[in-house]
Amino acid sequence: MIILGIESSCDETSAAVVRMEQGRREILSNVVASQIEIHRLYGGVVPEIASRAHIEAISGIVDEALRTAGVTLSEIECIAVTSHPGLIGALLVGVNFAKSLAYANGIPLVAVNHVKAHVAAAYLECETLEPPFLALVVSGGHTSFYEVREYAEFREIGGTRDDAAGEAFDKIGRVIGMPYPAGAAMDKLAYDGDAHAVTLPSPALVGDTLDFSFSGLKTAALNYINSERQKDREPHAADLTASYTRVIVEAIVKKTDAALIKTGAKTLVLAGGVAANSHIRRGLSELCEKRGVTFSTPSLSLCSDNAAMVAAAGYFEFLRGKLADTSLNASALDEDF
Repeated sequence: MIILGIESSCDETSAAVVRMEQGRREILSNVVASQIEIHRLYGGVVPEIASRAHIEAISGIVDEALRTAGVTLSEIECIAVTSHPGLIGALLVGVNFAKSLAYANGIPLVAVNHVKAHVAAAYLECETLEPPFLALVVSGGHTSFYEVREYAEFREIGGTRDDAAGEAFDKIGRVIGMPYPAGAAMDKLAYDGDAHAVTLPSPALVGDTLDFSFSGLKTAALNYINSERQKDREPHAADLTASYTRVIVEAIVKKTDAALIKTGAKTLVLAGGVAANSHIRRGLSELCEKRGVTFSTPSLSLCSDNAAMVAAAGYFEFLRGKLADTSLNASALDEDF
């Protein structure tokens, strides 16, 4: 089956053509137009600006994806579009474009959950991966555990009660002078600092829970930065970054270990934009090796928002008959969890 995927949930406009068949998963094209340079001026994503940029880019991006894949619209057998969760204005651009394209050309349409799409990215590079397994999605908006029972059947068993790990990295990175998005720069800088130089609270909640809370960690880091500046000295960025990263990684590894024990899962999939963080990848890889668990995570290019993962997730929604029609609407919420 040849699927056209469309993604516009935040600040990347993306379209991809993917071939999904029994034992064969092939990315024919995966075009991404990033808005990072636009939003960097404001230190974060401005929803209204993001929506307008999606409107300007989406038609050309879809055309480029089809051209790069060497297929025509008549060869597309399904259109998959991210419908939730995300920035509502941004989502509406992709949803309405996909609905119009599907209706005008008589092509089946499927709605895709953005979180499920991140996990589906792993299917594109590991053809032997199949449920059941434990998935951990770490991004700007999510830090959540899911029991993946079937390809499109997820059950959330833990997550953050406030901010997500990605937002926590970006917020502190901005305060210490790093350009948006700060994740990659903090990942690199953490190797240059003393990971035990600054005492910070763990975002892993105490007790028999798989939940996190990153707001207290952010507040503690901000208080440390402000205290240092009130003493007329700039905080040591590398030491703070290393300590901040260590605390986050330790918390994620601790809760993942508990989740593996609780579920008895033999495979862990790490997905989402923050899955690109090398410290988190290493920590979870070491945990899985210790536990005798198979560890799978997409390559860096498939961790960030892209339409190939949407197409992959859409394939499994199509197989279970979850077709959408022109009444499809976008939602900012994780409706199906």
